[in-house]
Amino acid sequence: MPRRGRAGERSRRFGRAALAALVLLCGLTLLAGFANKDRCTGPGFDQWGRSQPDYERRNKEEVCYSDIQHLWIGRDVDRHVFPYVHGGINSKGVLVGGTVEYPVLTGLLIWAGAVFAHNDAGFLLFSALLMAPFGLATAWLLGKLTRWRALLWAIGPPMVLYAFHNWDLPVVFCAVAAVYVVHRGWGRRGADRPLLTRAVVASVLLGVGFAFKLYPAIFVLPLALYVLTADPRKGYDYAGALKVALASIVTVVLINLPFAVIGLEGWKASFAFQQMRRVDITTNSIWYWSMRPFMADDTMQSVVGLLSPVCMVLSFLLACWLGWQRYQREGVYPWIPVSAAMLCGFLLLHKVHSPQYTLWLVPMFVLLRIPLGWAFAYFAADLAMGIGIFRWFFAIEYGGPSGIYDGFSAQAVVIGVWGRAALLVALFVVFLRAEVVPFAERVGRRVPLTAPRAA
Repeated sequence: MPRRGRAGERSRRFGRAALAALVLLCGLTLLAGFANKDRCTGPGFDQWGRSQPDYERRNKEEVCYSDIQHLWIGRDVDRHVFPYVHGGINSKGVLVGGTVEYPVLTGLLIWAGAVFAHNDAGFLLFSALLMAPFGLATAWLLGKLTRWRALLWAIGPPMVLYAFHNWDLPVVFCAVAAVYVVHRGWGRRGADRPLLTRAVVASVLLGVGFAFKLYPAIFVLPLALYVLTADPRKGYDYAGALKVALASIVTVVLINLPFAVIGLEGWKASFAFQQMRRVDITTNSIWYWSMRPFMADDTMQSVVGLLSPVCMVLSFLLACWLGWQRYQREGVYPWIPVSAAMLCGFLLLHKVHSPQYTLWLVPMFVLLRIPLGWAFAYFAADLAMGIGIFRWFFAIEYGGPSGIYDGFSAQAVVIGVWGRAALLVALFVVFLRAEVVPFAERVGRRVPLTAPRAA
């Protein structure tokens, strides 16, 4: 007994040391990500706090562009206007009065990052300081769940490219925290808490994630199906599934309600902006690249405005149905694989595919037991896109060779767009067939990611 106790203690100490090393590595990667974006700031600033000289040229030529720095001007961020309350959208689709094109918690994050800033460099710095803890916490959660497989998040190229490209680290944390809460619980009781309790709290986290960026909301349906089928011996738990769904809905309503009441027009304007956004060269989606050569622009906008949401919903339903087929074979509804497949459908079929969306996908590479080659292939296509798109914009705007046969920048964008698209189609299938990665050892025992199979 004493020997086993000492061995267990050594194992726990190693686990803590490994987890600390993982978080430290993530911190170093975040520093590299900040340095990558900070190259675009200063050394001088104009009267609006915009970096000089040649900001517009440098952010493309040197591939150091970030939405954070860019949106210092144009949304009243530099004027420290509290978001949404006095805002709106004009007839030309331009947001005014402090409204930003993001859900309300991201709007608050933007405002908070600008409070003490006087130029775009300060805004980038304070925003990075606000978001870095979310990136570190995500590494910690993934490390607790999967140990060293979490290196895909902690030191992967997407973290360097996109950690501070936009405001995505908080929403990824919410999605990962939801998985953690469902399968590891919290506090001393941990996973011994009732499944429904854990699932309801996870649904609240997904609702909070929706208030940062929209995508975590799609995970509520597979989570509800997981609860519905958790104990086949007792039949379907319709009440439990309904509670899971309502928890997320109520969370979203409670977060948004104060903004809707105080500044309805400003609050609605953020959604109107996204609905009005045109499919163009900046959206990086398959819709633009597949339809632009064959349709007039107005026709393309109308067609994509209908096809994109319909196809996304169909992909969600297909993923859930295929998950149900797997449940009938195995006795456990695969809510994480289904969520990952739904995310692939969203990324592939949404009319906008911004580069930083790759951060949303990385935790799925960590949580699901698939060959790492899939992750590396996606990272390669993403690198081509993340670097090529800005070099291509530079060539277009400043008279460089921008044709598909003229230089590698345009070719890299094509590789990125269609390489990511092909991989997302394949990953939709691969994720649905995948097993989840077993949890790291905790106090001498393993806690499974899935519920026990029915007898």
